[in-house]
Amino acid sequence: MRCVTGRLMLLDTASLYFRAYFGVPDSVRAPDGTPVNAVRGLLDFIDRLVKDHRPDHLVACMDADWRPAWRVELIPSYKAHRVAAERPAGPDEEEVPDTLSPQVPVIEEVLDALGIARVGVPEYEADDVIGTYTARAGGPVDIVTGDRDLYQLVDDARGVRVLYPVKGVGTLQVTDEAFLREKYGVDGPGYADLALLRGDPSDGLPGVPGIGEKTAAKLLAQFGDLAGILAAADDPAAKLTPTQRRRLHEARPYLAVAPTVVRVAADVPLPDVDTALPHTPRDPAALGALTARWGLGGSLERLLATLSS
Repeated sequence: MRCVTGRLMLLDTASLYFRAYFGVPDSVRAPDGTPVNAVRGLLDFIDRLVKDHRPDHLVACMDADWRPAWRVELIPSYKAHRVAAERPAGPDEEEVPDTLSPQVPVIEEVLDALGIARVGVPEYEADDVIGTYTARAGGPVDIVTGDRDLYQLVDDARGVRVLYPVKGVGTLQVTDEAFLREKYGVDGPGYADLALLRGDPSDGLPGVPGIGEKTAAKLLAQFGDLAGILAAADDPAAKLTPTQRRRLHEARPYLAVAPTVVRVAADVPLPDVDTALPHTPRDPAALGALTARWGLGGSLERLLATLSS
């Protein structure tokens, strides 16, 4: 990975194009009638983000594997409800709306023609790519995602924050440690412990039965972290209810593996790519052809003007 010392913006790309797809009417179509609402919506998102936050570096982080086998091996229910088709070799097929799937390759081609770094690594999710870039960054980091799991990376001391779209991308929740402590009672690393204790049905994580978000936050405030909670469960003098102690003991097998599944990786083998924000397109001819083919119109024009300014 090249040295990144300016402001780095990391896009959880799938999270953003899903939001674009559902936020922009499917009446937005290419000249041949194909929906391009996710493509144009994502371009509008990026335009607004660059305008408002002026990153020096920008990486569109991709899910090369949205359900890595090493996570599934530890927790078989991980994202299982989102599998459209199992594949014996390579990632399972994720359930994606019919009119969104054909737009994803277009998004990738447009990003490449623009010269915006697009990084996905086999056997890892975009979250893991984001986690590794964040760990290695030499300057402040803005993570743009609609996935609260990435709150675990928030770190005021290093200038790492999450920009969470509340409504489109025009209204962003700037998530820092003050926000996490006020809403959840934890810091960034504490959010990962909170998430695995409470569980997350959208990711197929069972959590500890009977321990919801408020109880998890209370236990973390009382005992510090997951290790402290487990030590308390083994300590007869610790202030846990009999029910909490029993449930924590019963959940030991899950709690032994959940941290590996829930915490994003920080050691992904990243490719050597130029992450600098482009000011001119890398491939103007390809971009021109894509614009004509897909009718990218004002969305692309606005982004190009913003990148060049």
